[in-house]
Amino acid sequence: MCTVVIRVPESPREPVRLLAIRDEDPERPWNPLGPWWPEAHDGVVGVRDVRAGGAWLAADPGTRRLAVLLNRADASSRPESELVSRGGIVLDSVAGRSPAGDPPTHGFNLVEVDDHAARVTTWDGEALRTVELPPGTHMIAHDDIDDPGTPRIAAWLDEFRAAAPAGDRVWWIPWVEVLRRSAELDPTDDRAIIRDNRPYGYPTLSLLACVASVSPDDLVVHYGELNRPGQWGGLDLG
Repeated sequence: MCTVVIRVPESPREPVRLLAIRDEDPERPWNPLGPWWPEAHDGVVGVRDVRAGGAWLAADPGTRRLAVLLNRADASSRPESELVSRGGIVLDSVAGRSPAGDPPTHGFNLVEVDDHAARVTTWDGEALRTVELPPGTHMIAHDDIDDPGTPRIAAWLDEFRAAAPAGDRVWWIPWVEVLRRSAELDPTDDRAIIRDNRPYGYPTLSLLACVASVSPDDLVVHYGELNRPGQWGGLDLG
């Protein structure tokens, strides 16, 4: 039940800005942002899932492509034996291969950014659809884009829209301040962004975040972990 905040600029010369918060089982090992696929994906950096080998978030500074994946409920009747990990979709995306056809995975929302646009591809086990994001600030979680039925989006989207990224060096500070205020909620609150999903039947808690800036000239990603899963204690993204 991850969360992504993304700002698409009016001008294609300005950078797309993104904040992604990862919820995962703390017992499922991961590697922090780094070049974990040197042979198959030379130059790509990302947050690697150790168990399956794929990525939650990945970026290729050379091509200025970035992708991050959020889980989504699906209506698929396929047996688990026919399904593969969703992490490979992220690596395919930054290699220029977006999902197509009938992906053999559980449901997902895939946020893709390149040097001039951003889009979200959704797979619910029955239909694959892609939505180009218009200029403005958007939130994506486990349902639709800017979904008012998702409590954390209803509670915080306007706050993120009002807290426009500022400057070039540490532009994410206004958004992290919104994240800090949101963490005053209990992590089991439906409106919380820093989350503890265990009461809802999922072994996942908010663990880490990445911020990224993607422009026609550059792609920069920063990574930071929470001191304790599911709890706010600051977030060092330097």
